[in-house]
Amino acid sequence: MGLIADEVLETNDINSALRSLLRGGMPFMSGGRMPGIQDMLRKLREQRRQQLQRFNLDSVFDQLKEQLENILAKEQQTIDDWLNGKVGESAKDYVEKTEEQNNQNKENKENKENKETTEGNFSQAVFKSIAQRHQQQLQQLPEDVGGKIKTLENYEFLNTEAQKEYLEILRQLRDAMTQSFFKDISNMVESMSEGDLSRMKEMVKALNEMLNKHIGGEDPGFDGFMNQFGDMFGDNPPKSIEELLAQMEAQMAATQSLMNSLSPDQRNQLESLLGQKLGDPELQQELMKLSKELAFLNPKGQDYPFSGADDIDLQTAMKLMDELQKLEKMEGQFRDIKDFSDLNNIDSDLMRELLGDVSAAELDELKDILDTLEKAGFIQNDGQRWEMTPRGTRVIGQKALEEIYQKLKQQNLGNHRSAKEGHFGDQQEESKPYEFGDPFHLHIPRTLKNAIKRKGNQTKIELQQEDFEIHRHELNTRTSTVLLLDLSWSMALRDAFLPAKKVAMALHHLISTTYPKDQLDVIGFSAYAKEIKAKELAKIDIDQFTLGTNMHHALLLAEKKLSKQHSGTKQIIMISDGEPTAHMEDGYPYFEYPPNPMTIAKTLLAVKRCTKKHIAINTFMLDQSPYLKEFMDQVARINGGRVFYTSPERLGEYILHDYVENKRKHIGKAR
Repeated sequence: MGLIADEVLETNDINSALRSLLRGGMPFMSGGRMPGIQDMLRKLREQRRQQLQRFNLDSVFDQLKEQLENILAKEQQTIDDWLNGKVGESAKDYVEKTEEQNNQNKENKENKENKETTEGNFSQAVFKSIAQRHQQQLQQLPEDVGGKIKTLENYEFLNTEAQKEYLEILRQLRDAMTQSFFKDISNMVESMSEGDLSRMKEMVKALNEMLNKHIGGEDPGFDGFMNQFGDMFGDNPPKSIEELLAQMEAQMAATQSLMNSLSPDQRNQLESLLGQKLGDPELQQELMKLSKELAFLNPKGQDYPFSGADDIDLQTAMKLMDELQKLEKMEGQFRDIKDFSDLNNIDSDLMRELLGDVSAAELDELKDILDTLEKAGFIQNDGQRWEMTPRGTRVIGQKALEEIYQKLKQQNLGNHRSAKEGHFGDQQEESKPYEFGDPFHLHIPRTLKNAIKRKGNQTKIELQQEDFEIHRHELNTRTSTVLLLDLSWSMALRDAFLPAKKVAMALHHLISTTYPKDQLDVIGFSAYAKEIKAKELAKIDIDQFTLGTNMHHALLLAEKKLSKQHSGTKQIIMISDGEPTAHMEDGYPYFEYPPNPMTIAKTLLAVKRCTKKHIAINTFMLDQSPYLKEFMDQVARINGGRVFYTSPERLGEYILHDYVENKRKHIGKAR
């Protein structure tokens, strides 16, 4: 509460201060700071920036190209070996398998003529013929990576290792294609057996039927769908059809973002590669149907400007796009926050996933701020807005007081007590002989001791007047103060109003906590004067709608207040930045600038009335114009009070120091 005190005093509204805290966070007194939503937005944007500056998206095709070159190099080496007569057992197995397949279909006369078997050995002509045919196929491959991968689907590899690596590329493409629709289904697709393939077809078909019903306004039967296929959607399956659609939209947007971020040629190649990679026409048809059903989602995706150097493969690129989409989603959630209630719309689990446990904990702390302040009794809700409680106002006053005291050069400011002894002060342990007229507050132990000393040890003690000792009393001076606070527009123009407001808060807190017998009233004045209650101090603001500095009315109200006090010191502390320009006539303020002589005369008359009632007027002026000094000279001559010319930055120091020390300080020029 203390940390947002300045914001409360400046805006006059705890709700505005809380929104400022929400946006910008705040420092902790113990060090460090609580981040606000702007800090969290910066973290999200920094995370995205780091990823974009780390990876080179062109390397997706570079890696595919490199993998493909390695595969073709191995295959070419095998072809060269066959052409040069270097044939191993695997080659013979290949020819036997090929011949067996050919014989099941039709007679291959060419192979029969070239095939010579002697104790199970094949002739070199057979291997050379096969190698030449494969060499020709490789020479006819398209130039682009996508075209090569697609053409090789119908190619029979001679090198078994090259074939395995090519099948791995197809697996990666198949996995990437399924990620285009589903979030956590890729693990099943990676090792898709015949049974898995059949079940996935059933799931996609059931999903299409469910979406048709949902679009048509019918009950889609989501619960039944999830009972049958929920295990296919990972550890955190969707809980509603809306959540499922949101997940699928996010996945489709991630894929679209990848497409958008590639060059047009790379995009065309990737679209072609992902087109037919599930190995099952029926499943592919259901997915195409699903794609049409989901057209209403219209995920546009982003165009991410990658500028890094790190290589990235297709699967990692898909996961990276998913992360970037989540960062975009979370950033959108933070941008939509207007007040603390909107924090409930932030996905804490997603925050933890993207930025870690520390950031998630910081978000939880920010969410708890209002609840913490309310439980501490600093704020309360009236059903529509937050309001400060009296306890919250006291905290702000204490903060203002501490801030002012930290600026004082002298730290030991005295105890606000008189050196004189009186009759009605605080009783002390010290004693004095009784004198006629003293209050009969006997110090009994010392009185008895005096009698025993005088008569000696006797069973019966006889008291005489000279034996009596009474408690000394310390006289605490009681001060009644009225603070006159200038609310005219010029105070704001000079940046003087906030310091003056802090003084009012600090002085009220000082008196209510340290000098509870003292009295403080606050009166604000501009075109006219009005009393300001303690609970309203934090909300007072300048008068933007009327013109005038009506010291006359302010002094009349102050005199009326202080006339009710019948003991102790009575004083007025006036804070202003200009001469009087308004006075009261028939109950209404009269304004004129330059000041009307009647305004000056009535103001000085009010000063005389205060002087007759022994009310001191100490004025703290925030301007030193010649006309103002001349007027204040007259006030000082009439009243005998003091005038201090100071600046807004030093105002609080001098007022509080003067109040506590009760001795004159020469600030600038004092009269």
